[in-house]
Amino acid sequence: MFGSKKILQALSGKAFDIPPVWMMRQAGRYLPEYRATRAKAGDFLSLCYNPELAAEVTLQPIKRFQFDAAIIFADILLIPQALGADLWFVEGEGPRLSTINSTEDLLKLRSPDAIHEVLNPIYETVKLVSRELPKDTALIGFAGAPWTVATYMIAGKGTPDQKPAHELMSKDLKTFESLINLLTKVTIEYLSMQIKAGAEVIKIFDSWAGSLKADQFVRYSLEPIKEIIAALKTRHPNIPIIAFPRQANKQYIGFAKNTGANCIAIDNSITPSWARKYLQVDGCVQGNLDPRHMVTGGVKLVEETKKIISAFSGGPHIFNLGHGITPDANPDHVQLMIDTIRG
Repeated sequence: MFGSKKILQALSGKAFDIPPVWMMRQAGRYLPEYRATRAKAGDFLSLCYNPELAAEVTLQPIKRFQFDAAIIFADILLIPQALGADLWFVEGEGPRLSTINSTEDLLKLRSPDAIHEVLNPIYETVKLVSRELPKDTALIGFAGAPWTVATYMIAGKGTPDQKPAHELMSKDLKTFESLINLLTKVTIEYLSMQIKAGAEVIKIFDSWAGSLKADQFVRYSLEPIKEIIAALKTRHPNIPIIAFPRQANKQYIGFAKNTGANCIAIDNSITPSWARKYLQVDGCVQGNLDPRHMVTGGVKLVEETKKIISAFSGGPHIFNLGHGITPDANPDHVQLMIDTIRG
């Protein structure tokens, strides 16, 4: 048992008639209070690195919706920045980074031990939120998986098919694998510090895992995540970990067991009935309402929410979306989802 909080009990394997609930990107642009705080910060990165304001936006959805968990407000690309990559955000287009495409580029990066000076504000945010959360609300820390973070570092931005990363893998495997290995080591240090600061659960986001097939999936998604989890559980034996290899399809099967994760988070491309049959046998499942229902609301939202709860009712389940909530979502629809879950 990881603790008495509801989400921690679910991660320990307990089934609930009313599952615990939180949402990916629950602190974000769909909330007017978030937009006001971000305007106060000036820009996205300034908000990430301001512990007081980052704590404020982390707590906003807890105050509004009483979710069972808060997830720390940060970004998966803070790790590349801490390693020495240039990072900036283009309004309406997303992140941009200086690229890593050679051994020479890799040699310019900092060592894993040197990241904490840059990332200390994130650890301070974790401490602040930990002190302010309601006693029954768990705190989730997170990082991007090495493959997903590497795709941004290689391309310098998000790409629809991760083609630049696949090309580097084919043309210069040594550089590619060196980057994966570096990110694995750095992610262990970063997440360990979040746990020391007060995170009670860790989530590892492999948002682009679905573009890896067969042996590549095992080598560059599953194995690095397995290494991260093993290291974290050696240092922090009582920390539960959620893994999210998004769009893994049939490769979801056995992922939690093979990596040591306590919970598999799933996207909405697979059905709850399939996930119950093939994934919930290994433990807790998190998911998987289509985020579009947060935009459209109505009867369909209620029906799909009830269908998911029913499908997973026989085992441990954390209710969540199949991906992050979008900026055009309606907070009233979020409340409708919560009211439906809690009856």
